[in-house]
Amino acid sequence: MTNRTLKWFLTLGIGALLFSCQHKPKIAEGSVSAKKIPIAEIESGIKDFIAKKTAENDGIFPVKDENHDLNMKLVRVHTEYLSNLGPKRHFACVDLVDESGDVYDVDFFMEGEPGKMTVTETTVHKLNGKPFYSWKQNKEDKTWYRVPLEQSNNSLLGVVEGKDSFEFYYSVQVPTLTGPAKMWIPIAESDDFQEVKVLEMKVSGKSKNLDEKVNDNTILYLELGPEDSGESIEISYAVNRKEKGPYEGITPDPKVYLASNILMPKGGRFEEIAKEALGPKIRDSHLIQARALYDYIIDNMRYMKFGDFGRGDSNYACDSKTGNCTEFHSFFISLARSVDIPSRFAIGASIPSDRNEGGIDGYHCWAEFYADGKWWPVDISEANKYTALATYYFGRHPANRIELSRGRDLQVSPGPASGPINFLAYPYLEIDGKEVKAQSTFSFQRKADS
Repeated sequence: MTNRTLKWFLTLGIGALLFSCQHKPKIAEGSVSAKKIPIAEIESGIKDFIAKKTAENDGIFPVKDENHDLNMKLVRVHTEYLSNLGPKRHFACVDLVDESGDVYDVDFFMEGEPGKMTVTETTVHKLNGKPFYSWKQNKEDKTWYRVPLEQSNNSLLGVVEGKDSFEFYYSVQVPTLTGPAKMWIPIAESDDFQEVKVLEMKVSGKSKNLDEKVNDNTILYLELGPEDSGESIEISYAVNRKEKGPYEGITPDPKVYLASNILMPKGGRFEEIAKEALGPKIRDSHLIQARALYDYIIDNMRYMKFGDFGRGDSNYACDSKTGNCTEFHSFFISLARSVDIPSRFAIGASIPSDRNEGGIDGYHCWAEFYADGKWWPVDISEANKYTALATYYFGRHPANRIELSRGRDLQVSPGPASGPINFLAYPYLEIDGKEVKAQSTFSFQRKADS
């Protein structure tokens, strides 16, 4: 986007719309209200535009801005970020993959009515999750402005150090049901690093809390029926969170923290890879070994939401060398446990550092390993995105996150007919013995004095 175009949007008082895929754009206070086009129409508009240009260019979609000249193919449209910017103006954020397999996050600005939308501006924002620039909010007028990445500090790369306080909102939409259904939802709990209080809980059907004892989770269990169709399940929390560093803990149970999981096995090729990555460090301490495995994954994996990602499948991560946070940390745990480093998986959400309210782009997960009498937090997928923070994320988790559950292969009673739950951040909905996706959203409001 040119500086002239950016200034034009800011002059109109809607600079708050231009923060790209950081969160869903919204109209700044004082803007003139207008009839909004349904999000589905915006999605259709950008897909039709890409399909048309792809057909015109022999199966590829050309993307050009000031710094890029790319031949791409569509991966996905970020439906959570499609937005109305004003009368006949719209915003879309799209993932596109180039011929080498690199995934680019591209922002589109469009004008026009449904079925007649035209793309007016195109900006390449990220490459494999790594931004070329960041956005920062002006606290006075709520507008947003672009900051070159070299001028970004840790907060613009997702990190709040010290402490953070916020309300976290977990929402689930019950789909249309024609018979009985069951649902399992994680309940966030307090520990030494997060103080959690449930402010409000709105549920449907019959409900009760279940104890998952191996990993010490509390899980909300719901029995639903057709009468609950379309209902919204809402849980709101008040959270005070501290930045997490290495902390003391008793010697972990090897039956839990050195064991194989269904999608996170140990031994075999994972042991071979770990030993090869360690080389002579196989004789060093677990702390040194863990850092070597951490660096190995950063150097050999790419953050890509492409293919069969998102299940935390160590074999998929090993084969493809790609994935999201679940693959990064599952692979790490499989390698670590294969050389007798106790380690564990946790999942929740990262709270945006550069704004004080709004939507959250899904779950985030991380890992911890045990060495020298302490548990050491790591966040390898974030370190892979922002290599300048690789040292920080080895032994640190920032304050701006909430942990919802811990562990893999979670077993509760009543449990799903299909067996243990792989991991639990989004709700697990079961209909006729099969898992069905339920629409869920996360959002937050940071406390004014944070």
